[in-house]
Amino acid sequence: MNNDWETPFFQEPFSLEEGKTNHKIYTISELTAELRVMLEDSYPLLWVEGELSNCKLHQNKHLFFTMKDENSQIDAIMFSSNLQQLTFHPENGLQVIVQGRISFYSPQGKTQIIVHDMQLKGKGALFIALHQLKIKLQKEGLFDSSHKKALPLLPQKIGIITSSTGAAIRDILKVIGQRHPNLEIQIYPSRVQGDEAPGELIEGVEYFNKAKTVDVIILTRGGGSIEDLWA
Repeated sequence: MNNDWETPFFQEPFSLEEGKTNHKIYTISELTAELRVMLEDSYPLLWVEGELSNCKLHQNKHLFFTMKDENSQIDAIMFSSNLQQLTFHPENGLQVIVQGRISFYSPQGKTQIIVHDMQLKGKGALFIALHQLKIKLQKEGLFDSSHKKALPLLPQKIGIITSSTGAAIRDILKVIGQRHPNLEIQIYPSRVQGDEAPGELIEGVEYFNKAKTVDVIILTRGGGSIEDLWA
């Protein structure tokens, strides 16, 4: 019975005497240097799907973790500057898709992924991110009743932050016109969907807070899917 172990590895005479071998003999440094070039040049940018494991936040705020599936695993690192851009907190067990590049650390012969961005995978991704955000804000005390201001019984001036062309502003103006037509309304137009929306909504709140021209502020938008409402 023949097997791989019975097949000679070298097909020609092998000698370590100088000048008597046609084979290149690598030093470890030479080999790892070539492997680094091959791997990093082959995967300058890639997307990888897997489960987070062994998440550890270093004292310098870099995140070290493992990505795995049912058969394999690979180490990864996300530097603090990129980690701060995420809308959720990476933790063990989450299914994610990362964007990054392959890095080969020659001194240890170790392959890892340098992660630039990370997205939650699956139907519940947005809900997980929202839940984690709520927990974070709660720990910061932002939901404490001590921070809440009492609403005036009958506000006379109302500031509204919303899209100037959306259904929400039409509904609000209609109801106010029917019930309290003498109220003064000030509208701060803002996008309420998309990447630009959060910044514009914040600017609207800051505008009314500084101007002090209204008694209450309404920040509103119409309905939509969870993806549409995510701003």
